[in-house]
Amino acid sequence: MADRYTLRLPALEVRQGRRRIYCFAVDGKKLHSFAAVSRIRRDDGEQLHGYQRPEVLSHIRGIRKYLESDGAMLPNAIVIAFNDRVEFVPSLMVPSDTVEYSVPGELVIEVDESLSEAEKPAWLVDGQQRTAAIRDADLAEFPVAVVGFMADSEEEQRSQFILVNSTKALPKGLIHELLPDTTGHLPDSYVRRRLPAQLMTRLNGSKRSPFYRIIASPTAPNGYIKDNSVLKMVEHSLFEGALYQYRNPVDGSGDVERMLTHLIGFWSVVRDVFPEEWSKPPRNSRLTHGVGIQSLGFVMDTLTEGVPAEGVKSSELRAALESLRPHVAWTSGTWKFSDGEDRRWNNLQNTPNDVRQLTSHLLKLLRKRKR
Repeated sequence: MADRYTLRLPALEVRQGRRRIYCFAVDGKKLHSFAAVSRIRRDDGEQLHGYQRPEVLSHIRGIRKYLESDGAMLPNAIVIAFNDRVEFVPSLMVPSDTVEYSVPGELVIEVDESLSEAEKPAWLVDGQQRTAAIRDADLAEFPVAVVGFMADSEEEQRSQFILVNSTKALPKGLIHELLPDTTGHLPDSYVRRRLPAQLMTRLNGSKRSPFYRIIASPTAPNGYIKDNSVLKMVEHSLFEGALYQYRNPVDGSGDVERMLTHLIGFWSVVRDVFPEEWSKPPRNSRLTHGVGIQSLGFVMDTLTEGVPAEGVKSSELRAALESLRPHVAWTSGTWKFSDGEDRRWNNLQNTPNDVRQLTSHLLKLLRKRKR
């Protein structure tokens, strides 16, 4: 029968404006009894859940080996988000000279080992690898410092997860997937990318999208198109291209559904015109490579700027893209540029110069056809 018991942990409540954080210590072996790891995933409806990447086993083994050595110390605090089932009880006897922003007391945590991960009253925001190493280490106990806060929602937890890790090298793909479902204050660079990231994740999650599940991300690990390539394409179009028409210039918001329709309309035609090239990974096709995605993004901006979303997927667009077929070398052959330079098909790289060269080549061909 699973154990049920109450943990009463001496803690310090620190008041930061209207927010409260709690500093305390606990045996790291007990953390997983009440704190879950919110693993990033998507359900059948493509709804995002969680925010933590998978455990890095090599990292955990290294920490575990250190913990089992003499004199091991983990001075950095684990960060945990609590729900409203965790209670802070202030001490009755508080010295009169105590500063008002620091209140001693205890955290009361009800532990029920029969609960599933989703039902536990706390979630690990930072320290997943360390706590896993403590869990697996050949030690009777290992006390750790913990900082906890009350979280109103999983969206707020994601926000804190990004902020806590903003000075570390979090995988960009993880940040891109979390941004659309994150609330609260974020650095300006993240705020700018939130809308592009939202569109990218919608493209990857919509069954009517030609990008469905082929953009590599934590929840689509078998995807072969780099998320950053799609993100750059969308971001440029939002700020300077065809998608700008759907944006509110005052607050930067936009009509996401029409943007999505516009993108799906254009890239569906690309997929239909170049089906074999679209089905191959970047090492075998420069169409799905960063240089191809970005260059065709500029083509999209040129051919569809001012065109309403519902009219993007058209016979005129298909004819324009079909006209490029004799002049492209996505998977074999040679690129023959107008300046006389010839380059092997896979010699083009995802660099600003190569993106510029390929974009110029494609747009010149389209202008020539129009004349």
